[in-house]
Amino acid sequence: MKTRILLYIAILPALFAGCNSNNNASDASGTFEADEVIVSAEVPGKIMALNLDEGSILKKDSVVGEIDSIPLALQKAQIEASIGALKQKTTDVRPQIKMLQDQISVQKTQLDNAMTERDRTARLIKADAATTKQLDDWNNQIDVLKKQINVTQQQIKVQETTTGTQNSSILSEYKPLKSSVAQIEDQLKRANITNPIGGTVLTKYAMAGEETAAGKALYKIADLSVITLRVYITGTQLSQIKLNQNVKVLVDSTASTYKTYPGIITFISDKAEFTPKTIQTKDERANLVYAVKIRVKNDGLLKIGMYGEVKFN
Repeated sequence: MKTRILLYIAILPALFAGCNSNNNASDASGTFEADEVIVSAEVPGKIMALNLDEGSILKKDSVVGEIDSIPLALQKAQIEASIGALKQKTTDVRPQIKMLQDQISVQKTQLDNAMTERDRTARLIKADAATTKQLDDWNNQIDVLKKQINVTQQQIKVQETTTGTQNSSILSEYKPLKSSVAQIEDQLKRANITNPIGGTVLTKYAMAGEETAAGKALYKIADLSVITLRVYITGTQLSQIKLNQNVKVLVDSTASTYKTYPGIITFISDKAEFTPKTIQTKDERANLVYAVKIRVKNDGLLKIGMYGEVKFN
């Protein structure tokens, strides 16, 4: 009898251990990852400053460095000087137009006087105090003055057209040069290295004093306040999950215990793929699995590459 009691006592811990093991059994496992952003130089030149280190926490839109912008500033000044020279090459038609308009004013005054004299001569002819030849002379003079006025008006139009064509030819270079100035101003803004997202610097690729090129990586950053657990499930498990479903994420706390985090399913692959060699699925005989991403709020203990497990129910 004593032997049976001792046997039951020996078996009970194993049974409890088995129960605990079943409670902690996960539906899938995987590794944590984050959306990493590689920040690159947008203009070539010498890096004058890069005020960050690996592990630095940066705010979004903060200026963290500068690339030498003196060559761009000199290029902008040169183009602006070219624009100023273009304006000096153009002709101001207004003085010439003013002179011709004054000439028309004089001609109109002469025409008014001639018409007055013609009318007076016509009255004298009726009184037999003047000859028809005098009247004809005034009429001829009136015709000449009218033609002169028309010619002067045509000269104004020709002068405006000719000068406008010449100026248009010169100023046709203005818009391309102005566009070049705007482009350089944009590059001057890009010479400031602006951090695109708030997060933690993961890797620093460049140092102040180095020469860089447009598109060359400067540092890598990720927002670690929210981290993603990527797991793989079999086709039979698809019916257990849906988008925005709340799940439990388990992370090793000690050799025999887990720390639990709430998670939300944000992505379920619609295509099956072969089981990754580094992932152990619940059904080891399955050849095809589906990727699932679970968003987890990070308390600072979760790291990229750390293993985690998930329970869907």
